Amino acid sequence: MGIVWDRWMSTLRRRPHAAPAVMPEAVPAPMRIGLALGGGFARGLAHIGVLKVFEENGIPVHCIAGVSAGAIVASAYASGALPDEIAEAGATMRFTDVARWTLGRMGIAGSERMERFLRKLLKCYTFEEMRIPLGVIATDVVTGEAIVFRDRGDVVLPIRASCSYPGLFQPVRCGERMLVDGAISVEVPALLVRLMGATHVISVHLPMQGDAAMPANMFHVINRCFQILHSRTEITWRQHSDMVIEPDVRGMEWDAFESAAQLIQAGADAATQWLPRIRAWMPAVTPSSMSA
Repeated sequence: MGIVWDRWMSTLRRRPHAAPAVMPEAVPAPMRIGLALGGGFARGLAHIGVLKVFEENGIPVHCIAGVSAGAIVASAYASGALPDEIAEAGATMRFTDVARWTLGRMGIAGSERMERFLRKLLKCYTFEEMRIPLGVIATDVVTGEAIVFRDRGDVVLPIRASCSYPGLFQPVRCGERMLVDGAISVEVPALLVRLMGATHVISVHLPMQGDAAMPANMFHVINRCFQILHSRTEITWRQHSDMVIEPDVRGMEWDAFESAAQLIQAGADAATQWLPRIRAWMPAVTPSSMSA
């Protein structure tokens, strides 16, 4: 079930809290790492490299959320798929595995094929069954609200909705709502993983292409426009992040599935640079136990 972001936040603010008669002694909350994965279409394969480094170095992920391509990777990992399994699927993935070209008033591609792809990739298909807590965000194209999916219900439709890039994919119907790409309303879901209980939020952001990248077709133009808009609003998610990992994918096109190995390596290289700081969050964990 989707949750309207603004309404959810206002409910939290209105919830009454009874003041305790005696202030208890403060007890430090246990460390919980939350991973927030941004969008990027094919460039989202870089998220897999980040997860590989975390797995190889014993970095725990206590909750995870994603938008667009990040929603696919986050959901696969939360369901129990290993980074190598996700990488294998990503390396062989092509656009036609998740989309079917079709002429329509709302878009030129349908995402029904994505369901078959996801049911092969994921180990389970509901939020309740996930190995670690998962959040997925889509955008209501009518109201502009961010719609949060978590805790219970089917996960496949929310992923399809979160990946429905406007102008390319047709919107996905969810009850009375018409949903599109989650990255339209929330570029990186850092606040969501904070609300899911993370004490340390790691955001993975896929930076836009450099100034020298010249659009070659309509989709490049649309993608570039959204990247420019996102660059103006980064403060809205960076302020909720304790760390921002930015794989160097600036030279990669939005549909560069054939460059899967390079994209995954870019994610791994970026995550490796941050390992010392992440380990500093876990003073009780020794290097020997982390590599076991």
